[in-house]
Amino acid sequence: MAYKRIEHYDSETTLSLSEAYKNIIQQIGEDENREGLLKTPERIAKAMQFMTQGYEMDAKAILESAKFHEDVSEMVIVKDIELYSMCEHHMLPFYGKAHIAYIPNGYITGLSKIARVVDVYSKRLQVQERLTEQILNAIKDSLNPLGVAVVIEASHLCMMMRGVAKQNSVTTTSAFYGEFEKNETRSEFLKLITYNLH
Repeated sequence: MAYKRIEHYDSETTLSLSEAYKNIIQQIGEDENREGLLKTPERIAKAMQFMTQGYEMDAKAILESAKFHEDVSEMVIVKDIELYSMCEHHMLPFYGKAHIAYIPNGYITGLSKIARVVDVYSKRLQVQERLTEQILNAIKDSLNPLGVAVVIEASHLCMMMRGVAKQNSVTTTSAFYGEFEKNETRSEFLKLITYNLH
């Protein structure tokens, strides 16, 4: 049986984006009819829809789809969550890891839902600073926890491939709410995300 890949993309959007990318290929001086480029506009159109699907996702609905009542108030940490996003200034990727913690206040959520919230906001045109705040606010607003902490470490291709061309730079952003605004709690979180416990 032959391999058949099933993908779902909006055909109107794909066609419109394909025409735009075909024009870009022409404008940079390439031959859009060259064999290797014949299907490139369509491929980019589909890739762009995949990489920006966060606009169609609802972080609050994701968190609340697995919201459970639990009388626990100890720190919950999900660290090293891979993220891939696109800088809104140059539409070049940035990628890295998110480390997220919250202290429950009567409710917890499925651990995978924390990672999905990262996808919701990273799969949009972004700046790392706003991404960090959006993740924190989604957890805060949905779970009403005693505290939330988010740290993101990322490398930005807009800095690595163009402009200053600094290949080894890493950008770190952080946001803290509630109990994590206290030095002791924040220090515990920062210490735990740097430990390799497994």
